[in-house]
Formats: sequence, structure tokens, C-alpha cells
Amino acid sequence: MVEDKIIDKAPVTLKEQKVNDVKIKNSLNSESDKATQPPESAAETVLDPSCDEKNPRIISFQDVCQAAFMIKGGIDFTPCRRSHLSEQSGIEIFLKKEFQQYTGSFKERGARNFLLHLTPEQKKNGVVSASLGNHALGLSYHGMKLKIPVTVVMPKEAPIMKVQKCRSFGAHVLIQGEDMAAAKKIAMEISRDKKTPYVNGYDHPLIISGQGTIGLEIVEQCEGADAIVVPVGGGGLIAGIATAIKTLSPQTKIIGVESNKCPSFSKALQHGGPVYTPNLATLADGLAVPKVGCNAYATVKPLLDRMIVVKEEWIALAILRLVEMEKCVVEGAGAAGLAAILAGQLDEFKGKKVVLLVCGGNIDTTTFGRCLERGLAAEGRLMKFNVTVSDRPGGITELCRLISSIGVTIKDIMHERAWLKDIYCVEVKCVVETADFDHSQQLKKKLMENYKNVFFNEPSFAIHKSAAF
Repeated sequence: MVEDKIIDKAPVTLKEQKVNDVKIKNSLNSESDKATQPPESAAETVLDPSCDEKNPRIISFQDVCQAAFMIKGGIDFTPCRRSHLSEQSGIEIFLKKEFQQYTGSFKERGARNFLLHLTPEQKKNGVVSASLGNHALGLSYHGMKLKIPVTVVMPKEAPIMKVQKCRSFGAHVLIQGEDMAAAKKIAMEISRDKKTPYVNGYDHPLIISGQGTIGLEIVEQCEGADAIVVPVGGGGLIAGIATAIKTLSPQTKIIGVESNKCPSFSKALQHGGPVYTPNLATLADGLAVPKVGCNAYATVKPLLDRMIVVKEEWIALAILRLVEMEKCVVEGAGAAGLAAILAGQLDEFKGKKVVLLVCGGNIDTTTFGRCLERGLAAEGRLMKFNVTVSDRPGGITELCRLISSIGVTIKDIMHERAWLKDIYCVEVKCVVETADFDHSQQLKKKLMENYKNVFFNEPSFAIHKSAAF
């Protein structure tokens, strides 16, 4: 019956066939584009007037210089010193320590620049924004200093420590929205209803210009740098810095780095413009922006020399290295530049001068502990294994003696009897700390020589002898 109905239909004209083909093609394209579209919950009912994808606003060197004049006196001139890691890496590494700003990140620069450009009436009514942490802290602190009311919408996943800190600066903090997209939607609705400016933390031209003042300082502090490595989230930081650096030192390479868990800028480059990119949980939570800013993208694209994507294990190891070698406690985003060097992705700069932007130090204490453990495990300095030993008196003692005989430290040990087939044996689970990868291999060889059943729990992100240093 179905075939009869088809035969009975009038023949399709060539024009109608073309229309049908276009409909089918559009339908297929729509399906393929679903993965690059934000979830419905993130749909914005209010558009940000400062961010028009059809007409992006590209900042100029003059904008950065004006911002430097505006914020002078209210922002710390952070150090840019040669790193102890230079000898080990073969690269002349200089660390621009933006995590030493009062609130722990570079975000203060753009926030202060934005607030100082408000009209007297706007300063009286205040501003509203959405943030997970660093932008909220910078805006709240300088709002307090300049006596400008600040309302911040923070999603439910925002760290309590940062929420309380914003409130201590006098900001009105609303904990609403399941994620950043939902929080931003709520913040823009408040902005519309109360007729107060909405502050886009990474894409407003005044924010980008403020962040660009870092570039002016780097040129002054580290003359003749061959490359500047900048962590990339929404793109505002690298856009501002690139504008300053390429004007004053055109030969200096601008290199962006982001986590493989949130490669929004790399996807934008592939797509030819900002595109929604689903993010996974990452150690570099400060870079977890699902869609880069249109103004930032348009500004930095012609100035960018290279984009690097690093794996999480290198970020963890970079956090560990900065603690051990530089006595710097930084968040994952701040360690991203060093992670690229550790991973061997900047080896072409051996013997050259490279500035790493250490952009933030606001890491949660629990997360910090996990990062250190991940870094130790990634480097082979933290090992976990199961070994079956005799259950007779002294069986576990012999194991401990063997481990300590080569200088390995036992961090945790427990034994299990109930699920073993041999009632005269016991399974011992150990977590140990070694000096380095070679030391861990020495322990592994020793255990396998003395015990038949040994199982090593190698982490999926293990870095072996190929580690840079």
C-alpha cells in the first residue's frame, strides 16, 4: 500500500527536487551541529551588548596604554624573575607572577579598568557579573576600593572559600544556577531589569585592555623575550597581552596553552570562530570556558603564533614542580605554561628566553593536595601495588624490610585475607613514595624477584622516563 501511494503521487519537478535536497542537507547539518551547541539550559534570553559575534570589537595598543594609565596605583606591578627550572629545562624561563596580585590573579587589572570607566550614575547604581571565582574576587575587591556596589552571581559549584571572600569585600553574592552558563543568564537578566552594566569577565573590551597591561610590564621587565606563553580560557588575557607585545616586540612569539579537557580556543580556530565546546572536569578549572569570547578571538587570531593543548598529567606535574622548585602555590591554569615545557611541546626554544604567565594562585586546599599526589604519581614517585605474601609470622615484616632496604618510604599499607584462595597467604596493598622514576623501577624489579604474585596499579596518566626534567 505504501508503494501504491508513492506511485500515485505527481512527479516531482526539478525545482521541487532542489528545494527538498536543501531541506535534507539543512536537516543533516542541524543534527551534526548539535554537539557544538550549548544545552538548552544555557540559552541566553538577554544578549550581552558588548559581545556581538557579527561585529566583534578589536582592541588597540592605545586601549591598552590607556588602561595602564587608568589602573596605575591600584594594581601591583608583579615580578618577572628567572626561574630555577631554567637549568633543568635548557630554556631561559622567566615567571611573570600575576598570582601575587592582592586577590591572587590577573583578573584585577580588567576589573579595575572597567569600573573606572563607569559614569557617575553607573558607579552609584553598581555593576553585575557572573563568575566562578577569580573575576568575582577582582571585581568585588576593586568595587570595595572604589565604593561601587557589586552584585555577583556564582553557580552552585563555586568554591565556598571564594564565595565568602567576595562577601568579605562587600559584594552582594547570589548562589544561583547549576553551572556558569546558567549563572551568566541570571546575571544578565538582573542587569537588564535593574539597568546596571553587565561585566563580561573575559570578553568586554575594557576587560581585555586591562589584562593587556601585563604585556607592557613584560616588555619592560624581560627585554628581548623570544616567546610569551599564556594560559587560555575565554581568550581575554591572551588577546590583551598579544596586542601589547606584538606592537612593542613584533618578533616575540605569542603562544597559547589550554587543557585537553577544555580546548575551546583550539576548537574555535578549527571552526573559524567561537563555538560551544563541552568541557570536562579539569585541574585547570580557571580555563574551563565552553565558548571563547568573540571580541577576544577577533583580536588575538591574527597575532597568535601557536596554540598548544596539554594533558592533565603535565598540569599536575607542573603544579608540583612550581611548589618544589619555586615555592609557588598556583592553580592549574597558572601552571599550564610550565606544563607545555614539561611535555616537550616547546623544545624549539631551547637556549632561548621564554616568559611563562603564572596567572593565578587561588587553588582550593583539597584540590591542591590531590594535584600534588597526581603529580607524584605521574612522575613515578608515588606507587601503588598489591603483593601476595606468606601469612606466617614475619611475612609482612619481610616485605617491609625489603621495601625499606632500598630507601623507599611506605605511605600506606593494609592486608586482606577473606578473598584469597590460599588460606596460608595474605594480600598486602601498599602505597609507597620513591625518589624518582628510576627508583620506582628498582623497587618493581626487587619485588618481582622475591614474590610470585605482584600487581602494580599504574595510573592511566603515568609519565615515564620521557619526562622533560
